[in-house]
Amino acid sequence: MCMVQKLDQKLPVANEYLLLSGGVREGVIDMDLDELTVYARGADYDMDFTLLVPALKLHDRNQPVTLDMRHSALCHSWLSLRLFDEGTINKWKDCCTVVDHVNGATNYFFSPTLVADWFYESISMVLAEIQKKPQRGVPRVEKVERNATVISIILGVGGSRMLYDVVPVVSFKGWPAVAQSWLMENHFWDGKITEEEVISGFYLLPACSSTGQKENEWRLSFARSEVQLKKCISASLMQAYQACKALIIKLLSRPKAISPYHLRSLMLWACDRLPHTYLAQEDYAAHFLLGLIDDLQHCLVNKTCPNYFIPQCNMLEHLSDDAAMLHARKLSSVRSDPAEHLRSAIEHAKAASRLTLELQWRGGSSNLSSPLSDTGADQQPDDRLAKKLQQLVTENPGKSISVFINPDDVTRPHFRIDDKFF
Repeated sequence: MCMVQKLDQKLPVANEYLLLSGGVREGVIDMDLDELTVYARGADYDMDFTLLVPALKLHDRNQPVTLDMRHSALCHSWLSLRLFDEGTINKWKDCCTVVDHVNGATNYFFSPTLVADWFYESISMVLAEIQKKPQRGVPRVEKVERNATVISIILGVGGSRMLYDVVPVVSFKGWPAVAQSWLMENHFWDGKITEEEVISGFYLLPACSSTGQKENEWRLSFARSEVQLKKCISASLMQAYQACKALIIKLLSRPKAISPYHLRSLMLWACDRLPHTYLAQEDYAAHFLLGLIDDLQHCLVNKTCPNYFIPQCNMLEHLSDDAAMLHARKLSSVRSDPAEHLRSAIEHAKAASRLTLELQWRGGSSNLSSPLSDTGADQQPDDRLAKKLQQLVTENPGKSISVFINPDDVTRPHFRIDDKFF
């Protein structure tokens, strides 16, 4: 990203990127999956991540952040550059829609689609330049594809293929005024982590509501808070969530009316609703799995799935009656024999792993290398890099893992886990 910043200095010079384990298709953030190309683990990639890249930052305010939500559905907002200084406005004018007022004033609204256009072009230029001048240790660029406002990049690192869903966002410190009432309620994390940890910041994602204007509307995201809340979720409930996610990805993937993010929201609601002593039972993962299926079934039948942070926002409001009943019937078949469906999902995952190993073996036995690949023993550092990255994410469940990069100091990577740098 430092090379993207140096192209035209649009990105903040000292920027903080949030790296999440799992791609956008895995439901780590609330994006519209029907606009994304379908990738298969094993056939297309081996590990997947989501990288949130702030195009703009507003980190100097301590009071609740008030957004312009007059033209938007709940959980969405337009973003006027009036919140920023003149230099920022001039820098980003070409990525804005313009509204002229009767008093002669001009208002620039930060456009998610135009920002995504610029971001994709910039990343493509940087990757093309890298491919012209291959360097030892630099990952192979296997695919770069734009999916609506998400840029999906598959990099070959040694024998592994890593999928990065890169998303341009707007980063805020503090908490949005529209979610202030949520802080007044009792929650499962009370007393386990501090409120300051939960409300340290939020994002605007380049995603539109079903009735909004794609060129102007952003979606509120509490990804930073969700990372913190995961610290308070029991291992058995997380196990049930992962199993249920595997089931719905396999069963309800088309049409993509239900995403893993809906399931994540239901899990958080369950944590608020059920006693901690019950959720802490180590051998209750099967109970929790059935409970999540039942909760999802209830949401489909009633076409209601409230956003955890803004409960008045129904994330299934746009769902048609036919689509809701179709998914409810599919889920009923899972509920009637959950063990068999879970075994099928596990076998599906094992097949993907076998395919990964087969592809890696084929690649290792070939004498041909791609333009950016290293050969022989030089591949080992790349493999260690891939394993280290995966290890950082998997060994720190529920912790805020981000990458802090200053373009003026790119001599080493800066991984941050919570408040510690590595």
